[in-house]
Parts: sequence; structure tokens; C-alpha cells
Amino acid sequence: MKLSRRSLIIRGTAATAAFAATQVLRPRSVRAQTGEVNLYSSRHYNTDDELYETFTDLTGIRVNLLEGKAEELLARIEAEGANSPADVFMTVDAGMLWRADQVGVFAPVSSRVLTRRIPENLRHPEGKWFGFSKRARVIMYNKATVDPAELSTYEDLADPRWRGEILIRSSDNIYNQSLVASLIEANGLEETEAWAKAFVKNFARPPEGNDRAQIEAAAAGLGKLAIANTYYLPRYLEEEDPAKQAIFEKIGVFFPNQSGRGAHVNISGAGVVTSAPHARAARQFLEYLAGTEAQEFFAKGNNEYPVVEDAELAPAVANFGDFKDDSVNVSTYGENQAAAVQLMDRVGWV
Repeated sequence: MKLSRRSLIIRGTAATAAFAATQVLRPRSVRAQTGEVNLYSSRHYNTDDELYETFTDLTGIRVNLLEGKAEELLARIEAEGANSPADVFMTVDAGMLWRADQVGVFAPVSSRVLTRRIPENLRHPEGKWFGFSKRARVIMYNKATVDPAELSTYEDLADPRWRGEILIRSSDNIYNQSLVASLIEANGLEETEAWAKAFVKNFARPPEGNDRAQIEAAAAGLGKLAIANTYYLPRYLEEEDPAKQAIFEKIGVFFPNQSGRGAHVNISGAGVVTSAPHARAARQFLEYLAGTEAQEFFAKGNNEYPVVEDAELAPAVANFGDFKDDSVNVSTYGENQAAAVQLMDRVGWV
């Protein structure tokens, strides 16, 4: 079978099964290769192309890429069953990696390279998946209306002084579900629910749009604070529109909980699929992603944080400054996900 690069749009399990029966894997390169790895990825960043091409140049192993939404790719792997050509499943958010593990997508990987390079809290306890980039979910603030000395913790965002000032995505966004899941892990269910009840009262508007929509609304003065992943903000420097570029200068980044557990971080990660036809090449691919060169691709290509200490940051991200991140194992985001979703529903976080 062959995969078509950036061509996957599936609606529902029935459509997935029909699509899987007809779709083929298309190689990324026509050069003669000595092996291949079939990558199913919900990462949608064009900068990843160079990452995969460099792996092929170094190893001779061709990367066949199928992109789509995480839920769609998971449905496809399930529909393909034991005959799935997928070798590696890559996605964003530890909560989504946890979902994949719950349906048996991943096989444990034993690799000294991965256990040495990837911090323990950023990988599955049994080696079923590994984090390869970090994204901090932080408080962004309008520099004209907020003194960062006023900011402290995620918990403090429930304070009434922020009434009508907080901009955030909806509760069905997995980034927010993982944030709430981390609060449950840190503070318990009862305390987190009390926090969430007060927190939603401080929303500047009903949740709408993606992280960039929150940042832009904060820059426009629709609220003073936005909750967003750090990598979105530097993208405004790449815009051609001067008004978009100006957003970067209007917004500050604050890392919460620095005197306590640290800022909430999530990951982009991957694991080897249980039925992988090229399991050895798949493990080699994961080990490559943990290398310094690949880590700098993640860091500089998409303004993410590397998971290793010897990789350089993108300049704009480095200017945000150093911060302490939460050392809790990110697998707890998945374990607490159902409780987080139910909690958010109960408090009216739409």
C-alpha cells in the first residue's frame, strides 16, 4: 500500500474503513532507498518535511507520510487492524497519546537511546510512546494593561479581579482538557472543580476560536489575559501584514507557578504501532527524533521547546526566558482526562 502525503480527510469510522481499502502509500522520494517507515502523523507543520528528509539522507530509510487529524488516523489504524501499514503514530498532546494507547495502538519500545535522552516525565512509563517536543501552556497578557507582577499561578486566575478579562478556547480542546487534568493531579478533583467554577466567571467572552484567536483578542483589548501555547506567538513575526507583526510586541508571556510545581507543559510525541511491518526502522526513526539535530528542527522549525538540554531554541522563544516546568508525568493528563471533561461540563465551560 502507499500513502498520499497531506491528502487525508476522513469523516467517521465507516468512511475510514472505505478509505483504507482504496488508498495507497506514496513515497516521499523517488531515490533508491534501502528501507522505509510509514508515518501516520497529526502534526501539520511544513517545517517537519526537512526533518524527515534529513532522516532519509542519514539512514537511507524513506519516510512515507500520511497526515490527518489524530482521531481520523486512530480510526484508520483500528480499521486496518493487523494489516495496517502504519509503523509510527505521531500526534500532539499527551492526552491523545494516552487515547491511542488505550485502544492498543502502541507496542513497547526498548531503547537505551530513548530512555537516556527523553526525560522520564515526558515518556510512557512502559516505553509505549515518547515526547519529542514540549509546548508550554502559559498566561499571555496585554502589555499595555497588565503588569506581570500581578500574575502568579493558574490557580490565581480564578480571582474575581480578573472578572471579564480571560480569553481561552472551548472545553472540547484537548490542550485545555490536559491543563485541567494537570490541575486535578496537582490539587485534587474537588479543589479543581471549585477553581473552575470561579475561573469560568472570569471569561471575557464565551470560548471561541483557536489559540491565535485568543492572542489576537488580547492584543485588541477584548480581554487582558489569554491562555495559549507559547509557539503560537512567534508566528506573528513571520506575518507579512505589519498589523499582525505588531501583535507580537503587544503581548507578553508569563510562566505560571514558578515558585511551586512549575508551568504546565505538554508534548508532541510518537510511538511504534503494534502491527508495524518495519518495527526496526520505526525504532531507529524515534531514536533519530531524540537526537540534537532533530530536536533543533522541532525547536526552530515550529518554535517549540526541545525535550533535551543540548538543543538550541528559536531566538524568539529564547527571549521568553528560562522557566521551571511541571515535572509530573504527562501520562497523567490522559488518566485524568475523563474527569477533566466531566468537570468542565459541570461548571459550564462550553
